[in-house]
Amino acid sequence: MALGEVTINNQNQGQGEVQAIERHFLFVGRAGNDDEQSQLFSVNAQSDIEALFAESELRQQVIAAQLNAGQNWTAAIYPLAEGESIDTAIAYANEVQSFESVVVCDVQQSAEAIQAISDNVLGLQGSHGRWCSALVALPGIDNQTWTEYESQIIELVDELALPLVVPVPQLHGNNVGVLAGRLCNRSVSIADSPMRVATGAVAGLGIQPKDKQQMPLSLATLHTLAKARLSVPQWYPDLAGIYWGDGSTLDAQGGDYQVIENVRVVHKASREVRVRAILRIGNRILNSTPASIELNKAYFMKPLRAMSKTVTVNGVPFPGDIKPPQEGDIAIVWMSKTHVTIAMVIRPYNSPKSITVNIMLDLSTL
Repeated sequence: MALGEVTINNQNQGQGEVQAIERHFLFVGRAGNDDEQSQLFSVNAQSDIEALFAESELRQQVIAAQLNAGQNWTAAIYPLAEGESIDTAIAYANEVQSFESVVVCDVQQSAEAIQAISDNVLGLQGSHGRWCSALVALPGIDNQTWTEYESQIIELVDELALPLVVPVPQLHGNNVGVLAGRLCNRSVSIADSPMRVATGAVAGLGIQPKDKQQMPLSLATLHTLAKARLSVPQWYPDLAGIYWGDGSTLDAQGGDYQVIENVRVVHKASREVRVRAILRIGNRILNSTPASIELNKAYFMKPLRAMSKTVTVNGVPFPGDIKPPQEGDIAIVWMSKTHVTIAMVIRPYNSPKSITVNIMLDLSTL
């Protein structure tokens, strides 16, 4: 008779959390001095940016980002050497860390340069399985009238269709840094628009620009730029402070990703679901039986359910990043014995960006 034996195996069911990279941005720009060049620096809300870096466009944007991001902010900074490309910086930085977005701090003067940045962050999906976007600095006004400037900057982006790129004119000199910080602020969700007034006014925005005729920047010009898919600040008459408009991307008209908040929630879901899919490779727990399909629907929807959690404080609900998944929001289809396709639906909440109030008199009483 055989001897008795007991075998105990510890199974990994892939039920843990995936490390979040949301609000962790990479800042790229020309170095202020030689000692900074071609290195990746990690900074946070307590870092003394002025002491760490010499005067440069890069330093100016990071200071603005830190100020607007508030507590628990982290970022990475890659100062470029003379002639070193943005592509090189992104590639090197991604061998060390992961980023939600790349902030290009040096002004880009051509559509070809903007396209190249988009191609680079898009390429990270194939090379690293990483979903990343880009905030790109565009020229501010320079010895022009506002009409001349509007024509120049709109022509720069007019033919581009790049849903991963947020173009930011440097009207005040540090606009791209201010927007980057606002998007990283932990007092709001990644599903919130930078337009959200309740987030508060922006901080540290540079000097209000004027054209060559000494005419100040107007809401009319900002409206024209915003309609051309440029992300710009704005203000409201009789309300103190300067706020922000949409985080507009260069997605084509009619696209799903014309605003950065839509990009961010889909990218977050993609990162979470990708890890869970990897853990199912070669695992017969995922098979074509009805019981397995139902089990794995719940497995793959778990990150979306976490993203959809609403918190209610004092009777006021604060929605999650997305709406709770509904029946039918996921489908698992076996294409062959070894190839399975999973389709999922994400529903963002509505957000009012234009409010109309009609006020009427009632004169019917005596």
